[in-house]
Amino acid sequence: MLGMSAEDDLNEFIGKFAPNMQTLIRACRAGMHARFPNAKQLVYDNYNFLVIGFGPTVRASDAIFSLAAQRTGINLCFLQHGADLPDPAGVLRGSGKIVRNLPLQMAKDLDSPDTEALISAALQRAKVPMDASDELEVIIKSVSAKQRPRQ
Repeated sequence: MLGMSAEDDLNEFIGKFAPNMQTLIRACRAGMHARFPNAKQLVYDNYNFLVIGFGPTVRASDAIFSLAAQRTGINLCFLQHGADLPDPAGVLRGSGKIVRNLPLQMAKDLDSPDTEALISAALQRAKVPMDASDELEVIIKSVSAKQRPRQ
C-alpha cells in the first residue's frame, strides 16, 4: 500500500534493503540531491532494482541520471549519451547503445574526479538542461508487485 506521500513511499522502498544498503542508498541520493536540488526524482520500485531517476522534468525520457539499487550494490547510471561520454579512466560499465553505469561503493564516489567529469559531460549533452527544473518533486512512477529479494 502506498504511503501518505511519495517521500514516505520512497522511504518504504528503501526500507526493504539491508541496513548497510539503506544507508548507502540514502547517502547516494543525498549526494545527488545536493548536486541537483531542484531535480525531479522519478522512482521505480521494479523487479530487479529500486531506481531513482534525476532529471529536469517529470518525463522519464528527460532524466539524465539515475541511481539503481539492488541487494548487492548501487550504480550511477548515465541515461542519455552514456555510450558517447569520454571515459579516459575506463570506469563506465555496459555495452548498450545509450546507457552506461558506474558502481558506487560509497556516496563520496560521486565526488571523485572521474565521476565529476562524467557528470559534467552528461550535463553538456542532455536534451533538456538540468537547470530547467524549478523545484524538487518526488514522483512514484511504478511499483512492481513481484520483486527480487532486497536483502
